Amino acid sequence: MLMNMKELLKVAQKEGFAVPAFNTSSNMILKGVMEACSEKKAPVIIAIHPDELSFIEDSFIAAVKEEAYKSEVPVVIHLDHGGSFEQILRAIRCGFTSVMIDASHLSFEENIALTKKVVEVAHPLNVSVEAELGTIGTTGNGGEYGTEKIIYTDPDKAKEFVERTEVDTLAVAIGTCHGIYPKDMKPELKLDLLKVIRDVVDIPLVLHGGSANPDEEIAESVKLGVCKINISSDIKDAFYRKCREILNEDLSAREPNAIYPPCIEAMKQVIYNKIELFNDGDKVKFYK
Repeated sequence: MLMNMKELLKVAQKEGFAVPAFNTSSNMILKGVMEACSEKKAPVIIAIHPDELSFIEDSFIAAVKEEAYKSEVPVVIHLDHGGSFEQILRAIRCGFTSVMIDASHLSFEENIALTKKVVEVAHPLNVSVEAELGTIGTTGNGGEYGTEKIIYTDPDKAKEFVERTEVDTLAVAIGTCHGIYPKDMKPELKLDLLKVIRDVVDIPLVLHGGSANPDEEIAESVKLGVCKINISSDIKDAFYRKCREILNEDLSAREPNAIYPPCIEAMKQVIYNKIELFNDGDKVKFYK
C-alpha cells in the first residue's frame, strides 16, 4: 500500500503512534525492513538519503514501489535530507511519494523561500514535503550532515514557518544527533521544548537522529506528539556487524544465502524493538 507522508502521518497523529523511517540503501536492508514490518503489521517509511540514492540509483525505487504495492502495510518512499531543489526534482521524477528539503543551515527567510518552492512543485503531484527548523547534531559517524553545535527549534519561529510554507511535516531539533553516540557523549532530549512546539504547531513532528537514544526518552517523545522517527545507524550497525562476523568465520563464503539471511535476522531484531518502542505495531488496521 503506497501512500504519501501526509496521508500516513495524519493517522499516526490521530492514534498516538510514530512511524519509523528506516534508511534503506540495499535490497538486503529493504527485504529485512519489509519482512519485519509486515510481520508486525506496522506502517513504515522507506527513507533514502541522496548519498544512498547515488549508490543504489533511481532504478532501485521501482523495487521499493513493487514491495509497497504487494504489501498490506502502508509504505511511504521518502527522500531523506534533500539538500537542493535539483535533488528534490530527481526524487519526484523517479517515484518518491515524499521529500524532505533540508535548508536548516540557511537563514530563516532563505529556509522559508526554498521550502515554499519545493511545496509549490510537490503538492500538485501528491508528493508531501518535510522541512527542518533548527539543526541536528553529529556524532561524527552518522554518514549524514550534522552540526557540531545543536541549534534548538524556536517554537514561535516553528509556528510562523509552518504557516508561511504550508509544509506537511516538520523535523524539530530537540537534542538528537546523527549516528551512534560515543561512550563519552550522552544524548539528552529537551522534552519540555517538544511540549511547547507541539502546542503551537499542528502538523506531524519528526525526530531525526533517533538511533542510540535512551528508550524512555524516545517513548516519551512519541507520547508528546512525535509522529515520525528516523533510524539509520542502528539497523545498519546490526546488519554489518553480523556480516563481518560471518565473513570472518568462513573466508570461503560467497553466496547470498550463505551470508545475508543471518544479517537480515540480526537487523530485524532491532526493527522489532523500534516498532514496539514507537507504538507502531498492529496499526495497519487504521488504514483499511
